[in-house]
Amino acid sequence: MHTSHTPTKNIKNVLKFIIPSLIGVFLFICPLSINGEVTIPIAIISSSLQNFLEPVMLYIIALLATISFMGSIYVKCFKPQKLSTYPFIQTLFNVSPLWFIVRLLAFTFVMIILVNRSTDLSQVPVVGGLFAAITSMDTGGLVLYNLLPILFSIFLFAGLFLPLLLNFGLLEFVGNLLIKVMRPVFNLPGRSAIDCIASWLGDGTIGVLLTSKQYEEGFYTEREAAVIGTTFSLVSITFSLVVIDTVGLSSMFLPFYLTVTVASLLAAVIIPKLPPLSRKKDILFDGSKPALQKDSSTTSHHFKQGLNEALIKAEEQSFFQNIIIDGFKNVLDMWLAVIPVVMAVGTIALLLATFTPLFKILGLPFLPLLSLLGVPEAAAASQTLVAGFADMLLPSIMATSIKSDMTRFIIASVSVSQLIYLSEVGALLLGSKIPVKLHELFIIFIERTLITLPVITLIAHFLF
Repeated sequence: MHTSHTPTKNIKNVLKFIIPSLIGVFLFICPLSINGEVTIPIAIISSSLQNFLEPVMLYIIALLATISFMGSIYVKCFKPQKLSTYPFIQTLFNVSPLWFIVRLLAFTFVMIILVNRSTDLSQVPVVGGLFAAITSMDTGGLVLYNLLPILFSIFLFAGLFLPLLLNFGLLEFVGNLLIKVMRPVFNLPGRSAIDCIASWLGDGTIGVLLTSKQYEEGFYTEREAAVIGTTFSLVSITFSLVVIDTVGLSSMFLPFYLTVTVASLLAAVIIPKLPPLSRKKDILFDGSKPALQKDSSTTSHHFKQGLNEALIKAEEQSFFQNIIIDGFKNVLDMWLAVIPVVMAVGTIALLLATFTPLFKILGLPFLPLLSLLGVPEAAAASQTLVAGFADMLLPSIMATSIKSDMTRFIIASVSVSQLIYLSEVGALLLGSKIPVKLHELFIIFIERTLITLPVITLIAHFLF
C-alpha cells in the first residue's frame, strides 16, 4: 500500500535503510566456505553456541518446556488481571486447549527422558514399555538430544537478527521491484510480493498473518488470499537451515535452498490453477466484487516508490526497539511456543513411525513413483512423504536412518517444498480468516508433493 508520507532523504535515513539490510543479507543469505563446507554466517554462530552450551543444553531445553507449560497453567487457572497490560505475555501463555495439551505432552516427554538418564524407566511395571519407547533414540531421545539443541541456537540468533531483514525497509524496496512479476506470472496483486518475501526471509507464519490481515481489510479477494496463504507462506531460511542440518547435509545448504526455490516457484505457478484453489471466488471479505485496477507505471516508478517506502520504514525504526526488545520477544516466542510443538508432535509422529505401520501404509502410493524416479532406498523414503503434513521437520528426522545422501537431500527438499504442515502454518491457516478448510489443505499438500518431487529428484540426480 502506497503511503502519502514523504521520507526525509538525508544520509542518516539512507544509511539506516542500507546498513541493517546489508548486515541482514550477509548473516542470512551470504555464503561462506568454512573448512571446505559452504554455509551462512548465522549457521556458524549458532553452531558455535550449540557446542559451547552442550554440557547444559538438555537442562536449558527442560527449563523452557517447564516455563511454557507452567506459564500456561498459571494464566489459564488464575487469569491474572495484570497480564492485560502485557499482551505479548498474554498471547504467549494464554493458548487454546489443543496447544495447552501439546505443551503438556512436551513437558511430560522431556521429564520422562530426563528422569531416565538417572533411572532405568523401562523396568517400571506396567508403563515401562511406553517409557522405553519415548526415551528411545529413534523417538523422543532423537528429538530432544539431536534436534532441539539446533533449534535452540538458531532461534536465538534468528530471532535477534531477523529484524535487520524485515524492519528496515528491505521488504518494501524489493517488494516494489517485484510488482511487475506477481500479476503476469502468478495472477496476484503486486503487494503480495511483500508477503512472499516476509515468509521466505522471515517465517511462514508472518506471511499467513500478513495475508489474513490484508484479506480482512479488503486488499485481497478470497482466491488471492487462499493462493497466497497456501502457496507463498514459504518456509524461512532459518527453518530450512534446521532441516538440512537435521539430515546431515549442512554443507549443501545453497544447492538445497536453490532446489527448494525452483520447485516452490513451479508449484506456485501450477497449483492455483488446480482445485481447490481454482474454485475459490474473486470476491472480497465483505462479499463485494473488487474494483478493476490497472498498473501502467514504469520500472523506474517502482524503484522510486520502493526506495521511498524503504526510507519511510527505516526512518520509523529504532535499533534498540527492533534488536533488543522486539528481537528478544521473537526469541521467547520461538523458544516457548515452537520448541514444545516440535517436541510433542515430533515424538508422537516418530512413535507412530517406529512402532506402527501408519506412515508406511500412507506412503505406499508414492513407492512406484519414487522407484520410477530412481530414488535410492525408495521404500524408506516413501514413509516420510506424508509425515510432513503433521510437521515439516518429521520427514527429515525420519530420514536420519537412510544411508543415501541423495535420498536424504530429496526428502529434506520435498519436506520444505510441501509447505503446509499442521504444527504451525497449517494450524495458523485454519485459525485465520483465510478461506481454507482442513481437507483442502491436505489436497494442496498432496498436489505440492506430486509437483515438487519429480523436479527435486531431477536436480538431485545432477548434484549426486
